Amino acid sequence: MAHMNKVDTPVLRLLDAQGVAYVLLPHSEPVFTVAAAAAQRGVVAEEMVKSILLRESRSDRYTMACVLGPARLDHRAVRAALGEGWGRLTFAGDDEILAVTGYPRGAVNPLCLPDHVPVIFDSAIAHCRRVNISTGDPMAGLELDPADLIRLAGARLAHIAEEINAGAGAEQGKPRALLPLEIFRVLDLNGLALNSTQGEPTWAYRSEWNT
Repeated sequence: MAHMNKVDTPVLRLLDAQGVAYVLLPHSEPVFTVAAAAAQRGVVAEEMVKSILLRESRSDRYTMACVLGPARLDHRAVRAALGEGWGRLTFAGDDEILAVTGYPRGAVNPLCLPDHVPVIFDSAIAHCRRVNISTGDPMAGLELDPADLIRLAGARLAHIAEEINAGAGAEQGKPRALLPLEIFRVLDLNGLALNSTQGEPTWAYRSEWNT
């Protein structure tokens, strides 16, 4: 196992207690996007697990949904994976993220969460050779075996990443066209979202990922 004296989080203590092998990946600065985290950790985005806290719109119930770095989250698929009784899901705000997970934005991960927060992993995570997550400290990530991560997170596996080429008439390698009346479509990992109620797009900021 790799250790770093300045990093001590519940996640690292859990891994040590469970005898789970991991490699610590320190940062020189906090990160808030997949691209920045991958660069700081010296890994590829396809090995990064993006942890996104979602709240049920009409309640105070939360769920943690995780997809690989380049992927976009399909809220409807997450809701289906949660089962009956769950309503529409929306992104949790920064204050909610800290209150529910204990982690600040930029350090969110699916470990050591409250028992009442179900964790859903996209099935693709299980097929990775190695994956990396935040330690819970904005200044370090860690790499581990996906099987260990899935087990310790108590995660359910489901197809919750968007199909990039979904939709009739989509060309190979190109995303489907946005519908004119589609509201709040997350376009990339840096928080750009499209609001369009009159067919004319306007840009707004919204973060898709919490890690």
